Amino acid sequence: MNLNRVTIFWLAVLGIALFIASNTLYIVKETERAILLRFGELVRADIPPGLHFKMPIMHQVRLFNRRILTVDSNPERFLTKEKKFLEVDSFAQWRVYDVSQYYTATNGEVRRAEALLAQRINNGLRNNFGVRTMHEVVSGERDELMEDLTETLGGITKQEFGIELIDIRVKRINLPPDVSESVYNRMNTERQRKAREYRSEGLEQAEGIRAKADRKKIVILSNAYREAEQLRGEGDANATAIYATAYNRSPEFYKFTRSLNAYRIAFKNKSDIMLLAPEGEFFKYIDNLQGKK
Repeated sequence: MNLNRVTIFWLAVLGIALFIASNTLYIVKETERAILLRFGELVRADIPPGLHFKMPIMHQVRLFNRRILTVDSNPERFLTKEKKFLEVDSFAQWRVYDVSQYYTATNGEVRRAEALLAQRINNGLRNNFGVRTMHEVVSGERDELMEDLTETLGGITKQEFGIELIDIRVKRINLPPDVSESVYNRMNTERQRKAREYRSEGLEQAEGIRAKADRKKIVILSNAYREAEQLRGEGDANATAIYATAYNRSPEFYKFTRSLNAYRIAFKNKSDIMLLAPEGEFFKYIDNLQGKK
């Protein structure tokens, strides 16, 4: 009986000790930042990682995540320099920089901090989109815009909210549905106009090339015909000169060879029939084998 009482006594002492330890000791992890409050008033900020003591009831500890967090804003409509609406979906990465300022500005609530960041980011994007064209914000100066906005808003968020703004990025830029169709139609019309211009330029160039080719063809054929006629004339002249020289050397032999060629041509086809008088001029070399009249 006494043993049971002793056991109960020590168990009670152990329970009281555990209760006191749980209310006087607290641990700050490497991934956390902490502040110490006394009756709701901030008395110590940016407590380092490790085991720490506090006074029960009097002190309260608030722990905050010190890792990088992401705030994903809802898509918003922004007006460009050309008075065209764009639907922009963006996100930002941030973390707690000054824990006391962060607690004072947001009461340590992540949702409130994200709402304040989203509001500042949307205002910054709206101002930057308003002085740039659609091409610049979509591709031309997009990266530069994000870097400038991150740097500008980073100083403001550190000072006002105790938040370090690491990066701002745009996930998607779309045209609103009510203007997408009109923009598409305008782009389609523009592309068709360009296509007609290219076709007309191509036809014009093709006609020019075809005309040059036809002109070159005529010139080449004319030159070839002229050269052929010259060569033919020179050949005929040479042939005539050769015939004349041969005739002057031996007129009788020339007549004989001409007669042989005539016989060859006349009797080439055996089915042909010629009715001539035997004493005619055509057969004189056949009748007189000595080639004399």
